[in-house]
Amino acid sequence: MKQTFRFLLTAALGGLMLFSTPNVQAAPKKILVITQSRGFTHGVVRRPGKDQLCLVEKTLEKIGKESGVFTTVNSQDAIKSITRGNLKQFDGIFFYTTGVLLPAGDPREALMDFIKSGKGFVGAHSAGDTFHGNGGFPSYVKMINGSFAGHPWGSGSTNGFTNHEPTHPTVAMLGKEFQWKDEIYQYNNFDPKAVRVLFSLNMAKSRPQMPYHVPVCWVRRFGKGRVFFTNLGHNGSTWNNPKYHQHLVEGFKWSLGLTEGPSKPNPEVQAQESIKAFALWTAKVRKLNHDQLLKALQAKAGDEKFMTLLRENAWKSRGRNGKLIEDVLRALK
Repeated sequence: MKQTFRFLLTAALGGLMLFSTPNVQAAPKKILVITQSRGFTHGVVRRPGKDQLCLVEKTLEKIGKESGVFTTVNSQDAIKSITRGNLKQFDGIFFYTTGVLLPAGDPREALMDFIKSGKGFVGAHSAGDTFHGNGGFPSYVKMINGSFAGHPWGSGSTNGFTNHEPTHPTVAMLGKEFQWKDEIYQYNNFDPKAVRVLFSLNMAKSRPQMPYHVPVCWVRRFGKGRVFFTNLGHNGSTWNNPKYHQHLVEGFKWSLGLTEGPSKPNPEVQAQESIKAFALWTAKVRKLNHDQLLKALQAKAGDEKFMTLLRENAWKSRGRNGKLIEDVLRALK
């Protein structure tokens, strides 16, 4: 009787194994990597010779293969690569670029439609210095949510950063507070209501200190697509850093819809960062009581008109125009 039971059990288990679906890893996604420069050419995207890849291309190829998440096709010719026909083969696109890459008309719209259709966009560093200025493409600037407006924090500076969402998969590897040596941009055409900022400059641990918020990494939905942008990536040392590799891989995974993490804009978080930066700088320069000033500013955080004044005047002042700062302090009373 026991032998009969064992036989039946073995047969049943064998049948389950026969008809069960094996756990097969999904095929890697295909990414178009654009590293073209039609403005300043960063060293990390400069190809050393014919048929040789730049550091960015080599790094993405390596981490894509090692992670199993994606494969790459490289291009430094956006006009040739960004066409409706060619884009059909890709799941996502990566930009480390400068300048105006595409002529007006359908090539530009093909890029926007590609992302809106549900594809992933990952931008690093100077992707925020692309398609603005004369002959620019406002739709791209709006999509990425910013245009380069200088980098007071140069490539040789090590600054502090605040991770607003350390549980988000794209930034979880960085910790709640961290230090990083890299060049950090500030931006025109940045809309706090359009994106979820994941980490920012910590002005208390950065030099120079400015009276305004400087976002560094953010995510957003764009149509059905997902946009991930990180300003880190000027220095070669960043591209050789394993934590940055994790940051990018997770950025690709999120943008491709392979992982989940919130993308709802967080203007309230950004407002608090604006307040902290303004209080830090103004208290020091005007010799005011920092804690009292901070408390007074935080009490006005829900006043949209006041916060607009604070953000705009702090940005316009660039730490130089005292009248603009005085206007904010008067409005605080």
